[in-house]
Amino acid sequence: MNRMDPDQRTDAPDLRGPDLVMRLSRMGSAHPMRLSFLRVLLRRIAREGWHFDRPVWQVDGHGIGRAVYRARGPERTYSLVAFAHHLPDEMRSDRVIATAWDATFALVDGEAGPDDLDRLAANVPLQEAGRISGKELCLSRANRSVRLFAHVVDRLSRGLQPDAAEIDAVGYLMRTTAVYGSGKFGAADREEISDRPEMKAPFQAEMLSVWLIRAFTVDIAEHLAQVRAQVCGGPDAVRLDRDLRRRLGVGNSTGLGMAPFLVRHPALLNAWMTARETALARVRALPDAGPAELAAFDSALTAARQNADLWHSTHPAQLAKLALLRADLARLADHVGSGWRIGAPRPWDALWSWGAALLSEEGQECLLALMLEPHGALVDDLADRLDTDEPPCFAIDGAMTVGQLRRLLAADYGWTRRFDFADQAQTARFWYVSEEKLEPRLGNRHAEAGQEREKPLGIARAVATLQEALADRADAERLASFLLAHPEHRHTVRRIQMLQGLPYAEIRDNLLDEGMLPIDILRCKLAFFGATRFDPRSDRWVRISLFQDMPYPDEICA
Repeated sequence: MNRMDPDQRTDAPDLRGPDLVMRLSRMGSAHPMRLSFLRVLLRRIAREGWHFDRPVWQVDGHGIGRAVYRARGPERTYSLVAFAHHLPDEMRSDRVIATAWDATFALVDGEAGPDDLDRLAANVPLQEAGRISGKELCLSRANRSVRLFAHVVDRLSRGLQPDAAEIDAVGYLMRTTAVYGSGKFGAADREEISDRPEMKAPFQAEMLSVWLIRAFTVDIAEHLAQVRAQVCGGPDAVRLDRDLRRRLGVGNSTGLGMAPFLVRHPALLNAWMTARETALARVRALPDAGPAELAAFDSALTAARQNADLWHSTHPAQLAKLALLRADLARLADHVGSGWRIGAPRPWDALWSWGAALLSEEGQECLLALMLEPHGALVDDLADRLDTDEPPCFAIDGAMTVGQLRRLLAADYGWTRRFDFADQAQTARFWYVSEEKLEPRLGNRHAEAGQEREKPLGIARAVATLQEALADRADAERLASFLLAHPEHRHTVRRIQMLQGLPYAEIRDNLLDEGMLPIDILRCKLAFFGATRFDPRSDRWVRISLFQDMPYPDEICA
């Protein structure tokens, strides 16, 4: 196996610059990879030999009841408590304003005893209208994919396997419409669990919750199939074939509520991007490509082409991206088959340079994921760098001079000069939080009321406004004096000072522009989660699949 000491990288290619990486069009072309959060979780579970069981299954013949899925790690136990409900068709909705679901869930820190189950039964089905406690880490809910769920239950109940084409067309039996954590609705704060090794990487509690939900979606389908077979008096129901089961993930519907996260947590965004770009640089610096790595790359490329063929969308932007991706992967396969590594002193770097010159952004970002796949021994340690400490407050350095701030702006925020905020089209959007659901929303500045509730997510405009205010100030003036005269710029100055030395902290585009697509922000974050089959339903919300083609709890440690 080709390996390089991670700390001996003085001759590694430079990391890609933020002016390239942090543009929305490229962020909106991101692909899941080895450092995606669900992959980090599954590797740890397999490495540490976690144990899983289902100590409670109290579900009746109508598919209503409760279940508990228990995950036992080396030091701690976590329990997913699942509640299955009857959901009338007229109440079925994936929107955040829904009040009823096919199933609701809570991830409990530790064992879930009878008292916990009763307490959660009174609250979890209510979701936002209920309350959970500091003993819970996540609150979530899911709805069935009605057509595929019914098809699977019907076929299994008749002793038959479901149609593989039907499974591939949808990819999941249920889709979550929210997975809440980090203190929402009474759940434990992130700080209470962040020192645990298994929770150190971002969103590990949420990923564990969704992975166990995936097992529940198959279990309840098989349960209902058994009940139907008994009622009909026909052949015995069968279990879902393991290969078909692997093709099922957990769907997810995600909207604007997720988009502001990357702006509000810039240091965390920088950590994610830095880890990914460092991984790419390490692989590019390898002196050769061994047989095992080449075989793994070829296998990953084959899987990527199969995934691209099964990946469908109706959104025009995504349809164009899919066409580019399929063409790029075909071109990549031809190039790889032509002896690309022969004579190259750094074959992986040569492959990357070829892709950077000839492939679309969609194809390049997929190539990045493919190049990381064979090199776990080289890059997996970077999972320990995906989190970062974000101080709850940051004291402005009022002793900094205006001249020093100008130089800082020139170095870190020169990209904001691309935008003309006198152009109404470049200030057309504004972000706010709805009163009804306390969820982020996007308004039209020139046609809708509510601008007084705008949230400070237009970083580029805020920086441009600050630069205008600095225009007639002397270089020697202290910021303390400037901010006394212009306190409206305190938020922007604090952000600029706080993010010094973090090159990937800012999205280097205008988030207020009328042509801005929020789905680009969503895709970047969802790719770090490990999501596949990104399918925009508008420019503001998407459906994706999690854990598709991944092992189940009963398989991962077998």
